[in-house]
Amino acid sequence: MTNPPASQFTVRPETPGDIDAIHALTAAAFGQVDEAELVDALRASGNGIEGLSFVGVLDGEVIAHAMLSRCFVGEVPGVCLAPCSVWPEQQRTGAGTGVIEALLTEAARRGEGFAVVLGHAEYYPRFGFTPASGFGITLYVDVPDEALMAMPLAGEVPAGALVFAPEFGV
Repeated sequence: MTNPPASQFTVRPETPGDIDAIHALTAAAFGQVDEAELVDALRASGNGIEGLSFVGVLDGEVIAHAMLSRCFVGEVPGVCLAPCSVWPEQQRTGAGTGVIEALLTEAARRGEGFAVVLGHAEYYPRFGFTPASGFGITLYVDVPDEALMAMPLAGEVPAGALVFAPEFGV
């Protein structure tokens, strides 16, 4: 009698063959299609950065996804982490953490200076994010201070007004 093969989880850049799976998983993770359509729009416009959209694959199935899109603080380009998705039944397994860590590492390797995220204040600090207000970053819409976070990657986090890709609608 043999043991069943162990599950294999890997992280890699998305491929064109992953696009439908990413759409389905993002819609499932958020319980609506808005974020899935945002991922598609960012990819189509070029504001989703080529090669900086990663998937987590478990036993051949895409179960997690995160992407970086272009943002600016003043005139300084940076990256925005969003959206990030994990199949609901795979959440809290480390899949999302694995994808985000690999994605931020690759962005730093490519020389991206800083990253921002608008998200859960309890989740994102594990990656090194801290409130963006501490860097002097402002946003022209009102969001809770603890939800807008930033971190240095391969450079400094600049102070100034944050502008997301237009697809975000903020």
